[in-house]
Amino acid sequence: MRKGIIALGAVGLVTAAAVVGAATLGPGNGTASSHREAPLIAEDPSADLTDVYAFRSPDKPNTVTMLANVIPGEDPAAGPNWYTFSPSARYNLKIDTSGDARPDVTYQFRFRTKTGPFFLGDTAQPFTVTRIAGGRAEVVARGTTPPNNIGPRSTPKYHSLVTKSILSFDGGRSKAFAGQRDDPFFGDIGAIFDLVAIRKGTGNMGGGKDFFAGYGVHTFAVQIPIAGLKVKNNTIGVWASVDRRRVTTRGGTTRNSGPYVQVNRLGNPLVNEVIIPTGEKDVWNAVQPWQESRFRKSYESPLLAAAINQLYKLDVPETGRDDLVAVLLTGVPKLNFTGPKLADILRLNLSIPVTKNPNRLGVLAGDTQGWPNGRRLGDDVIDIAEQAVAGFLKGKKVPLGDGVNGDDRKLLGSFPYIADPQSGFDNTKGK
Repeated sequence: MRKGIIALGAVGLVTAAAVVGAATLGPGNGTASSHREAPLIAEDPSADLTDVYAFRSPDKPNTVTMLANVIPGEDPAAGPNWYTFSPSARYNLKIDTSGDARPDVTYQFRFRTKTGPFFLGDTAQPFTVTRIAGGRAEVVARGTTPPNNIGPRSTPKYHSLVTKSILSFDGGRSKAFAGQRDDPFFGDIGAIFDLVAIRKGTGNMGGGKDFFAGYGVHTFAVQIPIAGLKVKNNTIGVWASVDRRRVTTRGGTTRNSGPYVQVNRLGNPLVNEVIIPTGEKDVWNAVQPWQESRFRKSYESPLLAAAINQLYKLDVPETGRDDLVAVLLTGVPKLNFTGPKLADILRLNLSIPVTKNPNRLGVLAGDTQGWPNGRRLGDDVIDIAEQAVAGFLKGKKVPLGDGVNGDDRKLLGSFPYIADPQSGFDNTKGK
């Protein structure tokens, strides 16, 4: 989820900070599914993962689509140096096909930045996609991102630029995309961080304000055949990570040296924001998913549950939360269970057919193709998370929500599915 906020329990970060004293909120401490979720990564937006999605492609159900977004809160009018991928970072989509929470296949994106004309930056970035599997690395695609959606003079007929930038590889069976997109995450972050000030009722009947309307992100994505993955027990694990060189020297010329180290990771929405205590957030970002057992106590006795009880007196279970361990760390039996190994990854059962009429509440509403079975772009992870933390899987069904039930932009019908970013010239947030 976007790294800066809330997912599994939108009643969250703010609540935990204000009520439980787990964190100190300020301008740099958070805003959403996974936007700006940890102190160090909040200082490095181009490496800050906001959300990860994995789902069977609705228009090509024999394929699986995996997308990850970085750079929270992109203002489309942010020139002359608009937002871009970092040329010194490695952006990874990782896939576990065997159930051990280690990557069997990785798609790695690397970018270059060109010098722009006049006083303007160039947002069309050449990039490569490298597939790493079985100890072998192979460049499978090369292309250039579409430019950011600047305005009618700079980027006329914008969608055609996007369409032309989509890459095909593996003989046309697979696709890749990288570039600016509308932020598909939706949520009333303004209310959530004002001590969970739900604007209407319990938040499940609308009335919220989508904080992310009008903002963009940068997306890197692949769509690949399911058959080619050779998955054990039909279920894959998906997560994203970003790597940088260990040493950066700044000055007239910036130099990066030393081995690559992981500076950010993301699987399920919400985890680092509201499950992991503030003092461990940076460490969590640096370790691997298969090392998650060191954080087990935070899942079994979540601070968020205690915060909900102090704010709303709902008698939410505060300890023994084996239900949250299953949802986030092992998978749910008879849905997407991958074994006892604890790991925060998105688990997707590829044998479940595409839902004809998706329900935004996913598994909680009986739509087993939605989160926490993978994550679709329309899944309302804040509402699902709030209700899950309140004890839905333990029989305590509380209709919590944030009052925002969908994105402000219509999704595309084909890869990469996320809507085009809004134009900086249009400036929908201005008056």
